[in-house]
Amino acid sequence: MPDVYSIALTTRFRGIAVREGLLLEGAAGWGEFCPFTEYDDAVSEPWLAAALEAAEQGWPEPVRDRVPVNCIVPAVDPERAKRLTVESGCSTAKVKVADEPGSLPADVERVAAVRDALGPRGAVRVDANGAWDVEQAVTAIRALDAAAGGLQYVEQPCASLEEMAAVRKRVNVLIAADESIRRAEDPMRVAVAGAADIAVLKCAPLGGVRRALAVAEACGLPCVVSSALQTSVGLAGELALAGALPELPYACGLGTGALLSADVVELPLVPTVGWLPVPRRAPEPLLRGEVAADAERTRWWLDRLDRVRARL
Repeated sequence: MPDVYSIALTTRFRGIAVREGLLLEGAAGWGEFCPFTEYDDAVSEPWLAAALEAAEQGWPEPVRDRVPVNCIVPAVDPERAKRLTVESGCSTAKVKVADEPGSLPADVERVAAVRDALGPRGAVRVDANGAWDVEQAVTAIRALDAAAGGLQYVEQPCASLEEMAAVRKRVNVLIAADESIRRAEDPMRVAVAGAADIAVLKCAPLGGVRRALAVAEACGLPCVVSSALQTSVGLAGELALAGALPELPYACGLGTGALLSADVVELPLVPTVGWLPVPRRAPEPLLRGEVAADAERTRWWLDRLDRVRARL
């Protein structure tokens, strides 16, 4: 029977304080099914396909044995942002911005604090999760670029490809597409529309490592692999994707284990001096019983699993 977990976050992130999901075991090992609770069954299908790939099929052979990783800085005050950056040991930081309306002054202070923590050689990138319109994005990007002394890139500044393309023409900062890729019917549209310079890939919402590799080839853009806030079981799949990409020019957003107050494995996948190893299979979740969800949430997830499995 699958195991359902419920783990509190160390900091509220993406509007949630608790991360839930389900762990599956198969002939090849373990997989994690954890689409966010607001996602409908159709959106959840590729998440299950990715979990089943890990548990039943395994992953392609990697071309590298480790990947560079950025630290994650949520929407926190400048002092905590600086502390999180220093403690991570990473030379690249991804800073959450646009967490709420009117947040630009706080975002600027947070980005400046991260730059101070990294020093002049570190890379600062920001993620707006599509929160801005075109004018807001142009204003914010210019301010944040100045605060950072140069941003590496801005991730998903606007919700639509058309808006992102308009912003890209007006700023001198690289634009990365995340939601626009994994939610698009045709990922190639991102490149054709001139909306992005970089593709952010997540193997869970794209349907697994193999499908994400195909999306990377179709996009024709430099790629960054990012996590979907999984435990180390799901994170292993994202690392497998990063390990199998032909080229990996940027640090990956796979340091999200630090946002979980606990994990399901004995040795969580957290970066060491800004790097993570590429696993050949997911680690065994020996601690899953310690973070088990209650009976009501377990039933909810098992019902969801049955519905989504029936769609595959």
